[in-house]
Amino acid sequence: MDRTESLPAQTLPPGVGPTDPGSVLLPGHDVPLGRYTTVRRLLPQRQRRMVGAWCFVDHFGPDDVADRPGMEVPPHPHTGLQTVTWLLDGEILHRDSLGNVQPIRPGQLNVMTSGRGIAHSERSPLVHPPLMHGVQLWVALPDPARAGDPDFAHHADLPRFRDGDLDVTLLVGDLGGERSPAVVHTPLVGAQIEVRGPAPATLPLRPDFEYGLLAMSGAAECDGTALAPGALLYLGLGRNALTLRAEPGTRLLLLGGTPFEEPLVMWWNFVGRSHEEVVAAREDWMAGRRFGVVADDAAPPLPAPALPTTRLKARDRGGDVRG
Repeated sequence: MDRTESLPAQTLPPGVGPTDPGSVLLPGHDVPLGRYTTVRRLLPQRQRRMVGAWCFVDHFGPDDVADRPGMEVPPHPHTGLQTVTWLLDGEILHRDSLGNVQPIRPGQLNVMTSGRGIAHSERSPLVHPPLMHGVQLWVALPDPARAGDPDFAHHADLPRFRDGDLDVTLLVGDLGGERSPAVVHTPLVGAQIEVRGPAPATLPLRPDFEYGLLAMSGAAECDGTALAPGALLYLGLGRNALTLRAEPGTRLLLLGGTPFEEPLVMWWNFVGRSHEEVVAAREDWMAGRRFGVVADDAAPPLPAPALPTTRLKARDRGGDVRG
């Protein structure tokens, strides 16, 4: 018997096309970051490795750091990726091996492009706000950008627009007729959505993008799924709209992009294509080659952990990954 004849018809939520695989709720897990900060890691996970080229999502806070140092991450390396840092509360001082020393505050965006190699540190200033809350994201770089020169950009002004009861701040990419000044290397979008009213709200989406929705604060519901702070809802492909209901004041992060088809080997702070490439990056970091010295940061650089005893392998986009 033809198996397709035995399958029931699929009922799809409004705005979802037939290629959509269904929503997957990713609750995340806690990971220490430096001595004083714990983050909730939403990507990569066993169920889902990437959303477009977004390959790494850490959500931290809100944390009371009034009597604590806040974020203290000493110099460490990166290859093959961009870091995207966005704060809701607090202040972090970015320093890197290109000589940049740049504070970031709520409403501002830092984008660091590692290319073939860069090092940076992230610290709360000595005198800092009492709360710290934000996200750090990684974007996998495609060939040939991943072998290019490192770069850093700070964006103090980003596009903002209102769509009904939604206030949208566009971090990267295009949305609602607006375009972010941040440079990206694949079709991509990242946007903060702040809900102003209790009624259901709808945002237009691109059906060729896959999307994820991260709850940063407040309570929301999307496709009948309750979304608590610190959880990521993978929305899949084929959607031309997103409808959500949320408490006023809820802040969400929409991530999306075309599926990233290049194979990735992710290990520690390196995104590569092969075991040998990651091994070479680790050796260069430990030998003081390639990555340079972080400006105005006298702390000892983080040593790389020992490599696993088995070869690092590229993983399927939706499968398990060693991170």
